[in-house]
Amino acid sequence: MQLRGGRVSRELSGLRRLVLDVLKPLKDPSIVDVALELAKVPGVQGVNITVNEVDVETLSLTVVIEGDNIEFDGIRRVLEEVGAAIHSIDQVVAGEKFVEIPRRPQE
Repeated sequence: MQLRGGRVSRELSGLRRLVLDVLKPLKDPSIVDVALELAKVPGVQGVNITVNEVDVETLSLTVVIEGDNIEFDGIRRVLEEVGAAIHSIDQVVAGEKFVEIPRRPQE
């Protein structure tokens, strides 16, 4: 990240995976259309959208995005354009290597 005019730049080079908790209005576009739009963002190689909960007016989604140098601002822009909001960023993988969370031994 770089400081620009006292603000932190959102240019995050090396993003390889994002796991986002997203709220989207129930109305159009469909999650198929959202996935196809996210797939057009520079650096994105794959998108997985899972519906976790359906409410009267909203869908609660887990959005997993993988690629190489994913453009985070592009992801955020697409989601805003479809009326969705990032509720939380649940996982970020960056760098040359995918680092997985070690599994704890089962007790």
